[in-house]
Amino acid sequence: MAERFLSRVVLVTGATGGLGLGIARAFSREGAAVVLAARRADVGERAAEELRSSGGEATFVQADVSAPDDARRLVAAAVSRYGRLDLAINNAGIGGTGRRTADYPIDTWRDVLSVNLDGLFYCMKWEIPELLKQPHAAIVNMASVSGFVAAPVGCAYTASKHGVIGLTRAAAMEYAPKGLRVNAVAPAVVRTAINEQTFFANAETEARIVAQHPLGRVGTIDEVAAAVLWLCSDEASFVTGSVLTVDGGFLAQ
Repeated sequence: MAERFLSRVVLVTGATGGLGLGIARAFSREGAAVVLAARRADVGERAAEELRSSGGEATFVQADVSAPDDARRLVAAAVSRYGRLDLAINNAGIGGTGRRTADYPIDTWRDVLSVNLDGLFYCMKWEIPELLKQPHAAIVNMASVSGFVAAPVGCAYTASKHGVIGLTRAAAMEYAPKGLRVNAVAPAVVRTAINEQTFFANAETEARIVAQHPLGRVGTIDEVAAAVLWLCSDEASFVTGSVLTVDGGFLAQ
């Protein structure tokens, strides 16, 4: 097991599947104690047990980040369990629905913004005071190429990810003098279980999606996790307020 994050405590939200679980696994392999957070307790407990059975240190905290009290309780639970918080990966998010703006359901708009943007703000609100107590602390927020460009449908997701980038940069400016680094990662399409249903339902759709990425393929969970870990590492000690695109050239077109 590598030791790049030995003795560090990392909190990962949305950690029971897809990118979140992949990121949690990557930190665990490199020696971090991992606090996994998500809404579903059964899946979360299984994910934490998986990391422990592989020799890692992990605990699960059930939390809905869109609820301010849950976000506060989550951070408090992490500090209570391990005595500190060194790194925070704010990954929890939902996609919404594919409707044009005038047809977009108001309830879905509120749900997407409450998880993707409000929830990220709530987590940062309580993470930051704990992170400021530790040297080499860092936050990585999960943005998206949708934080830079827009598609014909999905206004709520696009708006939320633009907001994630703005919030990331604002916090980076505020806390740089105190040594806390705040960055974001912006993936294009990544091959996850959910995206298999959304983007790869048939050969024609898959070919269209792949063609949007100049490298000729979509990304992998491990590639995004590697970017997150680098931003949290001492190798990125002079990087803050940045949005690292992991997009196969998507935004370069």
